[in-house]
Order: sequence, then structure tokens, then C-alpha cells
Amino acid sequence: MRIHALKTLKQFWQTYPDAEASLRNWYTKIESKTYSSPQEVVGDFNNADYVGNERVVFNIARNKYRLIAAFNYVFGLCFVKFIGTHKEYDAIDAKTVEYKP
Repeated sequence: MRIHALKTLKQFWQTYPDAEASLRNWYTKIESKTYSSPQEVVGDFNNADYVGNERVVFNIARNKYRLIAAFNYVFGLCFVKFIGTHKEYDAIDAKTVEYKP
């Protein structure tokens, strides 16, 4: 999968250094795969949940942070829509949130 927003991940782990290893692992794993459905993504990440609208929520750094990614399975694309703390995640709608730099 091609992932849009490596810069976003780097900016996040500069603020929250304890997230870096988990985010790098997430990036490497997603980038190395080709998924055709949300079930395949969730099957690869036991800490992920499909929330609809082609979006999957991932627990990062032992559930300290949340990452929402939208997938376009036809074109092999992954878009980071949100990354933040649990408190920030609780304040958004995972199905509709858009990344705001």
C-alpha cells in the first residue's frame, strides 16, 4: 500500500517520542502489504477495528494513541485521517474526521 502522510507521523512522534517505534512498525507493515478489504487489515493488526467508511482505527503505543486510516483498496492507497491521544480521539467521529495539519 502507498501511504499518504509519513510527514504527519513524523510530526506526531516528534511531539510524542514514545509513539515513534509503534508508528514506524505500523508504517512498515502497511507499506509492505496489499490489502483488498478492511477484514484483511484488521486480521493483520489484532489491535485494530474497522469503523466503516473504509476506515480502520489502530491502537498505537499500547493503546496510548489512536490512528485512523482510510483505505482505497482498488488503488492500493492508505490515507492517515487522524492521529492523536485517546482524549482527542474521544472528541471526534472516526467515520468522518479529516486530517488537519
